[in-house]
Amino acid sequence: MKARPAIVYTVLRLLAFLVPFGILMLFPVFRELYWLAAIFAALIGLSLSLLFLRRPLTDVTTGLAQRRVAANTTTTDENVEDAAVDDARATPRADKPSTDA
Repeated sequence: MKARPAIVYTVLRLLAFLVPFGILMLFPVFRELYWLAAIFAALIGLSLSLLFLRRPLTDVTTGLAQRRVAANTTTTDENVEDAAVDDARATPRADKPSTDA
């Protein structure tokens, strides 16, 4: 996954929160109750991101899914050794040579 879609989405989500928060802080009521301004800004930012940030979110999740698939398809030494042991157990052995003299 490239980091670019994740960074773009993160920046846009931060802007969706910070811009309404800054606007709300211009009102005298919210200067005293900054926590209320933060709650309203979070709700506004969530709404904006649901409405307008669907494509960046899709890009990020697609990249994460591709990365997970690529991680699952790589073969490691441990997987190869486990497969060899499983194959050895699954195949029946030919008649063992007798050790009786």
